[in-house]
Amino acid sequence: MATLKIGSATLPNGLLLAPMAGVTDHAFRATCRRFGAEYTVSEMVSAKALCYEQRTRKGAPARTAALAAVKKTDGPMAIQLFGSEPSFMAEAAALLESGDFRGASYELPPVAIDINMGCPVPKVVSNGEGAALMRTPQLAAEIVRAVKKAVTLPVTVKIRAGWDNDHRNAVEFAKQMEAAGADLITVHGRTRQQFYAPSSDNTIIAAVKKAVHIPVIGNGDLFTAEDVLHILEQTGCDGVMIARGALGNPFLFTQIKAALAGESYTPPTTGERLQAAISHAAAMVENKGEAIGIAEARKHMAWYCKGLNGAAAARDRLMHACTLAEFEAIFDDLLKQEVTVP
Repeated sequence: MATLKIGSATLPNGLLLAPMAGVTDHAFRATCRRFGAEYTVSEMVSAKALCYEQRTRKGAPARTAALAAVKKTDGPMAIQLFGSEPSFMAEAAALLESGDFRGASYELPPVAIDINMGCPVPKVVSNGEGAALMRTPQLAAEIVRAVKKAVTLPVTVKIRAGWDNDHRNAVEFAKQMEAAGADLITVHGRTRQQFYAPSSDNTIIAAVKKAVHIPVIGNGDLFTAEDVLHILEQTGCDGVMIARGALGNPFLFTQIKAALAGESYTPPTTGERLQAAISHAAAMVENKGEAIGIAEARKHMAWYCKGLNGAAAARDRLMHACTLAEFEAIFDDLLKQEVTVP
């Protein structure tokens, strides 16, 4: 696989971390970068909310802008926008590129603007946004053209196989996005109707790769290095975007890099796994304060415990923990339950 370039970013192995609302914050992005992710994407940023936020009084909180903050440990990083109105999408993209907006916080500039045309959640698609744009390809193309005209950064698009099984239009849709100026397409191999089941269809990703001349990133059901090797072989895609496979398992990126290099991989010990979890939680507390940081870290800590002896009881305790010290005590108890097999 050739080295992938996205604007100023060079990705030797084409390993991208997917944007996941409520999950891929600074701490998670930094943790995945530490273990081998080469490119990250922000949580979804509402274009309209960002624009309206700039028009409110100066003392008002800039909550939407905070989602677009970029730290050194995030980079290279794209900021993902969602919306259905070309004018707002273009205005928001221009603000993000300039860094000149209320609430802006860049230690590094973003390397691309990503447009979400794949989110399946009802509150997004009910507004004609996210995956709903796959039902209105002309509007989607207009959005890409407007954003492309507004910025000099690469403009990338994340799509699905289609809206439903009767409208699996990813190939034609991707061609239209390319014609409108998109610099890269990420394809999730399910329709909106399917959400996250059944299995992702790699044949649709392969068909998109064959149909366009811009880089294509494969996404969907990438939980092991073997999954990644399979999708690369089956589709010829230029890189992969890891989503749920990284939940509680940022080490997956290290495993994939080893597999791509034909090298052996030694998974982390339980102690190393739980130490990474604590470091992750500590970063969340540092970024958000203890009350919010701990509350949001609980689900991450539970994911790190998956498959361990005593995980069910630990997860219950984690959901009620209120401090880092409590997390550490729960993990100490998990380690004590380790059974050494001769």
